[in-house]
Amino acid sequence: MKELVAYITAGFPDKNFTLDVAHALKEAGVDKLELGIPFSDPVADGPIIEEANLQALQRGFKMQALFDISEVIAKEIDTYWMGYFNPFYHKGVDFFSNKAQSYGVKGFIIPDLPHEENGLYTSLLHQYGLHSISFVAPTDSPERIATIVKNAQGFIYLVAYAGITGSGANEDLTQTIERVKEQSETPLFVGFGVNEKTAKQRIRGVDGVIVGSAFVEVLLDETLSSTQKIQTIAKRAANIKEAINA
Repeated sequence: MKELVAYITAGFPDKNFTLDVAHALKEAGVDKLELGIPFSDPVADGPIIEEANLQALQRGFKMQALFDISEVIAKEIDTYWMGYFNPFYHKGVDFFSNKAQSYGVKGFIIPDLPHEENGLYTSLLHQYGLHSISFVAPTDSPERIATIVKNAQGFIYLVAYAGITGSGANEDLTQTIERVKEQSETPLFVGFGVNEKTAKQRIRGVDGVIVGSAFVEVLLDETLSSTQKIQTIAKRAANIKEAINA
């Protein structure tokens, strides 16, 4: 069974709504949940997730909301914290690791932390039973892919193209997928530009897909009521899960 990983921005538009969306995603077949930590400069994300980050911060997002959401939802679905390194550095990786362990969070996804620096924190995270998700891209050489995935845990995040999330770019990933699979048995999930239209094509050769912008754009749609937003997101998740397993 191919897996679906869903990203949503934690605390947007508020904590309780995030929990409602998370529960709906789980019921729709989502296997893993990325809770995005709102940040003012999300360099790997496109305008949709960037706008959700901005609005969450403008509404007064506090880190405690992430913890409160995780305390509930991590008991029900494998949950990862996705965020940029600045908050982790500011409060301390040890601080976040302790919190994550206490709530049952599986690990961290930090897109702006280079593999070499990520390695500095690997042993610390292991002490807390956490995974630090590794990223590979089509631009990585075979030698670098081998280095990155050698000790990868949880899953490997394959960036579908050089750029930002949600841009819809397309690259041939066949060679990159083959290189990863030759070097690691850790599940390989592809992200960036995955939606209802592209999911069936993106799933080829990998173990799952990561979807973010396709869900967050619904959260930003002010023409929909809260109930309609949840229903729309759940339907999209169910359609994608069906498409990747067809």
